[in-house]
Amino acid sequence: MNRVHIKTYGCQMNARDSEAVAALLRERGYAIVADEAEADIVLLNTCAIRDLAEQRAIGKGHHLAKRKRRNPRFLFGVLGCMAQNRGLELLDRLPDLDLLVGTQKFHRVPDYLDQLTAAGRGSGRPATLVDLEAEEGSQNTIRDHFTAEGEESPVTAYVSIMQGCNMNCTFCIVPKTRGPERSRPPDEIVREAEELVARGAREITLLGQIVTSYGRREFPAVGGKTPFVQLLERLHGIPELARLRFTSPHPSGFKRDLVAAFRELPKLGHYVHLPVQSGANTVLRAMHRPYTRESYLRLVEDLRAAQPELWISTDIIVGFPGETDEDFAATRELFTTVGFEMAYIFKYSTRTGTPAAELPGPVPEEVKEARNQELLALLERRSLARHRELIGTTQEVLVEGPAKRPAGRLMGRNRGYRKVVFDGPEELLGRLVPVRITRATVATLEGELAEPAAPGELTFSSQRSA
Repeated sequence: MNRVHIKTYGCQMNARDSEAVAALLRERGYAIVADEAEADIVLLNTCAIRDLAEQRAIGKGHHLAKRKRRNPRFLFGVLGCMAQNRGLELLDRLPDLDLLVGTQKFHRVPDYLDQLTAAGRGSGRPATLVDLEAEEGSQNTIRDHFTAEGEESPVTAYVSIMQGCNMNCTFCIVPKTRGPERSRPPDEIVREAEELVARGAREITLLGQIVTSYGRREFPAVGGKTPFVQLLERLHGIPELARLRFTSPHPSGFKRDLVAAFRELPKLGHYVHLPVQSGANTVLRAMHRPYTRESYLRLVEDLRAAQPELWISTDIIVGFPGETDEDFAATRELFTTVGFEMAYIFKYSTRTGTPAAELPGPVPEEVKEARNQELLALLERRSLARHRELIGTTQEVLVEGPAKRPAGRLMGRNRGYRKVVFDGPEELLGRLVPVRITRATVATLEGELAEPAAPGELTFSSQRSA
């Protein structure tokens, strides 16, 4: 009764939470298995951003409940954002549920599974264990990392630096599911990063609901630099760390010190995620986004002045309540002006419990779909064009592992966070290598090693080869 499978829905924060739960369970003597059918216990770490994500998890829960009726010793639980959002209501939908744990209690999961498995050896079915309460200091518990037995430590790693959100975006459920902003001490974050690098990580991505808000209430600004930029500088100084990234930020968090960091901290690379949501000021106001299209475009100009080779991704919501044809045209124009190479484009869906759910002016589904497809087509053309510009250039690629397709090749990412596939020996895993780009598709760059990879300093060029 100690084989556990964890199925994760949603964002990188959820994936990181699942990794921490898996590490804690392994320390307690549980085996983490990749095949759900082999598990004695299945945990669903859920997402609540969109209703569809919750419905998928509930559907999975019904499937697991059928398995439990066939095998009463089988256990299943729901963790995370949906648990926090739906609360005890979930027990009406999933009465066979064994465990219900909110976003601030992931570290309690091993204790609760111990209780459930011990009770399962006795007579009768134990009552559902529920813990949805807030806990002070919970942001400091997501620090353990899971590596499957026999596997090497990953080249890329995620470090959670804060939890919660104090923004009031009308479409978003996150403040309810994750609570207010709470930041970890910088010394602990640096120590965790150093340990990961010592285990083989070459790239670290910092995670937070609004990662650029890190420490703004807990720690002082020093020398005109926010706590977040101070943290970036400390992590940048770890000698064997090759790349440093962060997600998900907010445009209002990009003060002058953070913009300058893209010029002054080479390990930040040539990529930034900059959610805009809409290009229309009327929609931005309705969303409670505290910036205008004009200030957003100035920020893009400042970032590209600091790092001319920057690649920018974004988040867009189309069909927000009240969005007119003129509003969408403004979004389309901003989308084209910025020239996003990557984007997550969503059709607005009503999220019960958010202010936007009460707004008038719903946009018909067919209009949302048409707007969504129009932006996706623009994105495809832009991404392909930018990729083709790299043909003939030599890119610095951090080798992450074997490519999924085609088999037998390696996969890594360049400084613009674009996927690069090429031939090479597995010994290059975790190395920075020069790859000459020979072919480009919308999603992937293909290339060949530009020179025999050898230890030592390597130089790369964005200029085309003769």
